[in-house]
Amino acid sequence: MRYELLVFDWDGTLMDSAARIVASMQAAFAELGLPPPAAPAARNVIGLGLTHAIAELAPTQDAAMRARIIERYRAHYLELDDTPTPLFPGAEEVVSGLRAAGYLLAVATGKSRIGLDRALAQSGLGAHFHATRSADETFSKPHPQMLQELLDELGVHASRALMIGDTEYDLLTAQNAGVDALAVCYGVHAPERLLALEPLACLSAIDALPGWLAAADPHTSNDETP
Repeated sequence: MRYELLVFDWDGTLMDSAARIVASMQAAFAELGLPPPAAPAARNVIGLGLTHAIAELAPTQDAAMRARIIERYRAHYLELDDTPTPLFPGAEEVVSGLRAAGYLLAVATGKSRIGLDRALAQSGLGAHFHATRSADETFSKPHPQMLQELLDELGVHASRALMIGDTEYDLLTAQNAGVDALAVCYGVHAPERLLALEPLACLSAIDALPGWLAAADPHTSNDETP
């Protein structure tokens, strides 16, 4: 196989959670008497670690207020908001099939560890991943630390790994780590924004991934001489 390790972003790549993230972010600001961010602004920071995201959305607030926003956001997202967060169609089958095919699988996400563990458990996908990293364990994307730690833990060279994500933060993280990047165009950031960073491709659905991987593998090429 061309790639040994596939590293997935979570929100906007495997799980359709943008609406709940935006609603929870706006509710957290409103609860604290602050003007809620507009939906496009809240969507734009999806993929960043919470500390980084709140700094982007509340640049004039001090550290104490930013910490309160994070606390209330987590309360709304994990407990108070009931906006559904389903997996994207085909995600479960793709992940389980790639694991069965022999790929190493990992997650690199802007979620917190508690949020990621909960999502892995509720989605039923947790058992398929060999390693995971969340934003409260490493530097936030687009810093390469998440990917570097996953490569080290799983013993994979950067040239044998592929990052799959829906935001420019995912693609920049891959670039910074020397890892190939594949975009998905159904998530948070617009296709033109992703394509400007020159990923290998931009998939219109997650269930297109196995076919893309097969086509990218030189050992499965129809042009190979028998």
